[in-house]
Amino acid sequence: MSELSEASEVSELALEAEKLDAADELAPLRDRFVLDDVVYLDGNSLGALPAHVPDRVVDVVRRQWGELRIRSWEESGWWTAPERIGDRIAPLVGAAAGQIVVGDSTSVNVFKALVAAVRMADEDRTEILVDATTFPTDGYIAESAARLTGRTLRAVTPAEVPGALTGRTAAVLLNHVDYRTGRLHDLPGLTAAVHAAGALAVWDLCHSAGALPVGLDEHGVDLAVGCTYKYLNGGPGSPAYLYVRRDLQPRFDSPLPGWNSHSDPFGMSPSYAPAPGAPRGRVGTPDILSMLALEAALDVWDGVSVSAVRAKSLALTDFFLRCVRAYTEPGRVECVTPERHEERGSQVALRCADAGEVMKRLIDRGVVGDFRHPDVLRFGFTPLYVGFADTERAARVLGEELA
Repeated sequence: MSELSEASEVSELALEAEKLDAADELAPLRDRFVLDDVVYLDGNSLGALPAHVPDRVVDVVRRQWGELRIRSWEESGWWTAPERIGDRIAPLVGAAAGQIVVGDSTSVNVFKALVAAVRMADEDRTEILVDATTFPTDGYIAESAARLTGRTLRAVTPAEVPGALTGRTAAVLLNHVDYRTGRLHDLPGLTAAVHAAGALAVWDLCHSAGALPVGLDEHGVDLAVGCTYKYLNGGPGSPAYLYVRRDLQPRFDSPLPGWNSHSDPFGMSPSYAPAPGAPRGRVGTPDILSMLALEAALDVWDGVSVSAVRAKSLALTDFFLRCVRAYTEPGRVECVTPERHEERGSQVALRCADAGEVMKRLIDRGVVGDFRHPDVLRFGFTPLYVGFADTERAARVLGEELA
């Protein structure tokens, strides 16, 4: 390609990006976040800061803690925060109120959900299936849960799950979106297959909640967990959440019974009696500062349609792939994210031999994605604040660094 034709293509794509941004109904949401001139494509690891959160946190620290002190458990609603915030998250994952409790980390909630799922299964169901491509922690916890419950553990890919299910399967732990590749797995179909085998489905939603419709209630998911610091923008280390389908709640037997999930938490009884409903997923005292920062962060979702977010996500990732193809030499990078919309989450993963060094150079030039060992560049697209001009610029800088 000549320098003239290359410049023309850059100009055309930049102009197209400008037009797409002008027509974007979600574009005004960008003003709800603290952003600079960096192209931030790492919201699939840590979401950007919603602009109003600092003032809300100051109020929590100075007034609720500093002035009201212990009274804030009741007067400021601290005690009911785990369920209240769970109900804020519920519509973002397709769940009715009263089925999600916020607290602990994703890892802890995976442990609670998986062990509880196995305990709800018949005793002759002696095997747990786990996503072989899962984020490592889920695999570690599944192995521990298997030891704890006396079950065997078998790792299979999501595509292999239907053929791997047997009458011995107790529970299956799956990721909705593969954290490396951005592949979106078939939650409705796999959940149906798990149920047809008489087992329970536990889904990890870390890379899908806030980026695309999930449909927990619609598809009959049994249990689900997720973090809140990625597409939900809750802040570093913000508490995770646990979904327990309403009809399963009376049978939910947590392996971590704590005083916060007791039916009479202030009765201080030496024997444990679980609270009814979602609160039985609680364990100990909630992390109030980070939890209330999350509650404030969720305000950015007021009036926002998850389906509109999904439509923009697909448009952004489509456009990014077009720009990458236009700006990079053929064969220099390999896209490992599926092209088909029904198989794509909200990130694009590109493979190249020197990915670690390339990402360092991109970050130096104001394009922030991340690197996954050994050779993957990850770019996460958060439709609430990423625009098409950002997308074109990221691909153009990538092409320049790969030249």
